[in-house]
Amino acid sequence: MEPMAEDTSPPTAATPYRVLARKYRPRSFDDLIGQEPMVRTLTNAFEAGRIAQAWMLTGVRGVGKTTTARILARALNYETATIHQPTIHMIEPGIHDQAIMEGRHVDVVEMDAASHTGIDDIREIIAQVRYRPVSARYKVYIIDEVHMLSTQAFNGLLKTLEEPPEHVKFVFATTEIRKVPITVLSRCQRFDLRRVEPATMIAHLRRVLDAESVQADDDALRLLARASEGSVRDALSLTDQAIAHGAGHVEAGTVRDMLGLADRARIVTLFELLMRGDGSGALREFAGQYDFGADPLVVLTDLADFTHLVTSLRFVPETAGDASLSPVEVERGRDFAERLSVKTLSEVWQMLLKAIEETRAASAPRQAAEMALIRIAYATTLPSPEDIARLLREGGGLPTPAPSTPSNGQGAPRAEAPSAYSAPPAMAPSSPPPTPQMRASGPTLAARMVASAPQALSPVAAPAVVVDPASLPSSLRDLEKLAGERRDSRMKAWIRRYLRLVRIEPGRLEIQLADGAPVTLSGELTKKLFDWTGMRWVVTVAGKGGGQTLEEEDAARRARLIAEAEADPEVAAILAALPGAKVREVRLRGEPEVEEVEDDASPLAEDDGLPERIDIDPSDLGFGADDDDMGEGVAFDTDADPEDD
Repeated sequence: MEPMAEDTSPPTAATPYRVLARKYRPRSFDDLIGQEPMVRTLTNAFEAGRIAQAWMLTGVRGVGKTTTARILARALNYETATIHQPTIHMIEPGIHDQAIMEGRHVDVVEMDAASHTGIDDIREIIAQVRYRPVSARYKVYIIDEVHMLSTQAFNGLLKTLEEPPEHVKFVFATTEIRKVPITVLSRCQRFDLRRVEPATMIAHLRRVLDAESVQADDDALRLLARASEGSVRDALSLTDQAIAHGAGHVEAGTVRDMLGLADRARIVTLFELLMRGDGSGALREFAGQYDFGADPLVVLTDLADFTHLVTSLRFVPETAGDASLSPVEVERGRDFAERLSVKTLSEVWQMLLKAIEETRAASAPRQAAEMALIRIAYATTLPSPEDIARLLREGGGLPTPAPSTPSNGQGAPRAEAPSAYSAPPAMAPSSPPPTPQMRASGPTLAARMVASAPQALSPVAAPAVVVDPASLPSSLRDLEKLAGERRDSRMKAWIRRYLRLVRIEPGRLEIQLADGAPVTLSGELTKKLFDWTGMRWVVTVAGKGGGQTLEEEDAARRARLIAEAEADPEVAAILAALPGAKVREVRLRGEPEVEEVEDDASPLAEDDGLPERIDIDPSDLGFGADDDDMGEGVAFDTDADPEDD
């Protein structure tokens, strides 16, 4: 890596100091780092003479879009005493190189679209493209941040961009490729400039610092490469700042102080304390990092990064080859990846994301971060919701550590941690940090990481309320009965009208909803079942597989009874004796009278305009009570006047 020719001398009053990002700006494609696919494509295109009319360069900040555009302009106009054609291989300085790389060549026009967004600026370009270049081979227009152009400006550029004169080339650069119209993209060759890999970035920084005769630690370069997030300009700017901060020597400690970072080894220690459930130890470690200048938001972000690293090492062990990772992170990250479950890592990740948002919005970031750490440490000692639900279904109580004194292997009893469900006893200053014991389904993370001997569970002093499975509803009829006993007429009507049972078991109800069901039915039913039974229910709605609703069952049963009654010879004789009469209802002996149920949403339909209902005793028609074979009461509807014979 060689700086530009005019920068080789030390800075003086006549030649002021230039920042590293400008001093070591690439002058050719050989100096451009991290963009090998684009360089290979352009090299083949130039050698084959298939040079495009326009290029679209996109990528994040600082990866070299504008620099690449200038190198392209230099390659298009490269000319020496022996070379008179465009080429990628620019071995010696050309005639136009110096002016092009400094942005002052008359035939290479650079325009910032952020400050020239209107159609008038594009009209000026359109008016100039008809004229041939003054001294160079091509007239090159470099438009930076092209997505800032207005819609009219894009439309005005389309025709010229599609059929430009043979002596004109366009190079566009943008960080927001989605904002560029597809009509413009289709007329350009697109190159996505990648983020520079950490290993490549560290090697580049090492070359720059060697050229500047500055000593630097490997850990410091890793921190700078990680903070740059793949941006070469950011990395060089941070390096410039680190040189000034460390008085000419770049060390990891000075870089951490400059960026407000915590020591990565201490971040790993804090992560381990949280996974052990040691809230007090985690707060002390966080306070120590804060006193050394670590930003609370940065600490939480680093914890989230390490959580992601552990998860990545679990699924992609090759992640350990990342050059920006320190040996401590790799070694301990692998250890955590072997012992932590994916569920635990996922929960910690979600809690850290929430904590980062809260800390960013809080007026006191340190307090918000400390509360988040306490929440995470406490959550690691709790059994999972699935374990709690399983224990409740099995009739057991919530787990709690037993006040046992297992041996530590030397005959001395080992201190036990307080329960996560009860207040911990007072501890002496010399006592070890609290260690959570067992989850419902096995040892907690803390028990796996600290305890080596198995620990027993004992029921809590006040066991949870045990629900008798026999008393729980097992059918829609039971649900209807339960709603009636609780005097909830509206829910009773909804159960009868809208529920189609798919499956029911203690704590779980799967239903299919009939047409017209309220959107809040499943949610309200979940709350009602908890209030009625004292246990949590999971109500799921299926798309198919349900049976009939209770109303449909009752209607089918009523129609069947009426059909059977009308087929009876005695009832048929009654119907024949009373023209216009029909069977309205059949009620078996001893069966209670069905009461009408109405809900608040829509009352049950009434049969308006039906004939008057008359209950006739068969004995009044000459049929004795002893001759009632059916054993049931039959109600008739008739149009006949009761006063008629």
